[in-house]
Amino acid sequence: MTCTPDALDRVFLHLGPLNIYWYGVIIATGAFLGLLIATRESERLGISKDYLIDIVVYAIPISIICARIYYVIFEWDRYTGGPWWDVFAIWEGGIAIHGALIGATLTALIYTRVKKISFWQMVDIAAPSILLGQGIGRWGNFMNQEAHGGPVSESFYNNFMQYLPDFINQQMCIEGTVYHPTFLYESLWDLLGVVLLLILRHKFNPRRGEVFLSYLIYYSIGRYFIEGMRTDSLYLIGHIRMAQLISIILVIAALAVMFYRRKTGMANKYYNGKQVH
Repeated sequence: MTCTPDALDRVFLHLGPLNIYWYGVIIATGAFLGLLIATRESERLGISKDYLIDIVVYAIPISIICARIYYVIFEWDRYTGGPWWDVFAIWEGGIAIHGALIGATLTALIYTRVKKISFWQMVDIAAPSILLGQGIGRWGNFMNQEAHGGPVSESFYNNFMQYLPDFINQQMCIEGTVYHPTFLYESLWDLLGVVLLLILRHKFNPRRGEVFLSYLIYYSIGRYFIEGMRTDSLYLIGHIRMAQLISIILVIAALAVMFYRRKTGMANKYYNGKQVH
């Protein structure tokens, strides 16, 4: 379906020669709100919020580096032959959430080992916040006109997209063609997941570790299907989309870990810290 392009300005603020991009502002907003929710939950459980703040301070730069490395590895042809500094231009987009997740998880694992505190308790507290950050962060992709799907049909536009706010439809008009707002699909999926995770841990009090593992399962299921609609996927070999492969692995691994921890008695505490009888 054709349209008239009129993209939003990607720059949030001009400070002389320095530009502050919406992409970075939105990512930072998601991280801040996520940390706020997580620290309040840690205090409710009687755990010092300093632990979470420390993890975030270490995890944010490490996650960004890992997310960028992950992306560049699978998009290496895009950067060969160009200026070497393009590899570091994350304000142009191009970070992979799975790379960030790997970096953040490793950071939390090392930190909790050093501090001799429960890794599973920390990631359970953080899980809804991580998903919230992802849901908000997708709007950074929106501002960069990336992470979108293929062209929409006229019937899809008339039955669905015409009811979206005009600024979304206009931003999804790229070079005269309207594309699927897959950023929006994933953002809504993530925000619904935040609500479900909060209900899970407050109403059902699952075993320790299972909020985080449920997050991995939930996010991966949504990402698998949404990734199939995107036009900018990272590929492993041929038509194998890396994000879909990782999603399948994460679902299987999370279920296996959940089963193993219960079977071996490692999940011997509930989320709120009470012993399993």
